[in-house]
Amino acid sequence: MRTSPHLAATTPPGMADLRPVHAAGERRLRHVHRAVAELRRGAPALLVCAEGVFLVAAAELAGVATLVRFEELAAQPTQLLLAPTRAAAVLQRPAPGAADAPAVALRLPPGVTPALLRAFADPTADAPALRPEHAGAPPAEPAAAAIRLAKLARLLPAVLFAPAAAEAGAADFAARHDLIAVPGADVIAYPATVAATLSRVAEARVPTEDSRDLRIIAFRPADGGTEHLAMVVGDPWSAAEPPLVRLHSECFTGDLLGSLRCDCGPQLRGALARMGQEGAGVLLYLAQEGRGIGLVNKLRAYQLQDEGADTLDANTRLGYGADERNFLVAAAMLRELGIETVRVLTNNPDKVAALEACGIQVAARVPHRFPANEHNGRYLQTKAERFGHLF
Repeated sequence: MRTSPHLAATTPPGMADLRPVHAAGERRLRHVHRAVAELRRGAPALLVCAEGVFLVAAAELAGVATLVRFEELAAQPTQLLLAPTRAAAVLQRPAPGAADAPAVALRLPPGVTPALLRAFADPTADAPALRPEHAGAPPAEPAAAAIRLAKLARLLPAVLFAPAAAEAGAADFAARHDLIAVPGADVIAYPATVAATLSRVAEARVPTEDSRDLRIIAFRPADGGTEHLAMVVGDPWSAAEPPLVRLHSECFTGDLLGSLRCDCGPQLRGALARMGQEGAGVLLYLAQEGRGIGLVNKLRAYQLQDEGADTLDANTRLGYGADERNFLVAAAMLRELGIETVRVLTNNPDKVAALEACGIQVAARVPHRFPANEHNGRYLQTKAERFGHLF
């Protein structure tokens, strides 16, 4: 089975065996979750790495108070870290060596304002009035952790970044300045680690028009993060062949509103209907909106698509990868349900490869096609031509 470049962030080496995380690991997850919350409210957090201690904050939410805190607490001038694709647009040229780097560091102009930061960070905003200068290559692990933290927060991958004046150590510095400190290695490992902590927290019978024999089981990670759902139709454990399974990423616009820009709504209802016809199946409803970029960023991507970009280019212009989803979560849910061999209801061979990389046996890929409409023809064409979906 081929391994797609779209899976680079979803199947890290050695993670096919998802082992339980002990109490210390759960505490590390909670620290990452708290740092994410700080970024989402526009406040700085501390990254503790082998290269040093670094202040980080989300550029799109940084206000005057955050800029002042950086001036007070940073040991060196604050830089702006951008994903290479966004940095090239802001600089109007690719930065040297950026192709293989997690981020590009830009030198902020004097008197930078929150509005200018947002213009640097957001391709849907008005073009920035000033152009920053390339500041050289940032340290690799801190830069990767900073960008990952912004992505975990479902924010634009654009981060204020500076070494902290923490001569007495990270713990003392964090306590004195009321900052959340988190190891950079824990941030980078978070997507894989959190999958191993999922546990069943609730379940109930929920008959629907498509499947009268449906149970919904909720799974929650140990850090208190977003729940994922398993929709179990009938008795998939007693089926004569491996159960039909669909990995369905939540789509507010398609699943709830019936948006015609995508095919998510028909895929969701069609999967449950097919499982109902077969008498068994499992639909994993994964909290990974917009291929993992979040609803707000998906709406930004829609704006870029209205201006001419396709689905893939819109994501990369925002600074995200083509597919940011974590399918380790799906593998962990299937294992918790006692299901190790499946038939996958999908047009996306990447999902098959992801499950197999996580140790789930895929007996077959079952096509799941629906007709195009006048609004989603280009979207489906992009799926086929650039994501490798099989229609």
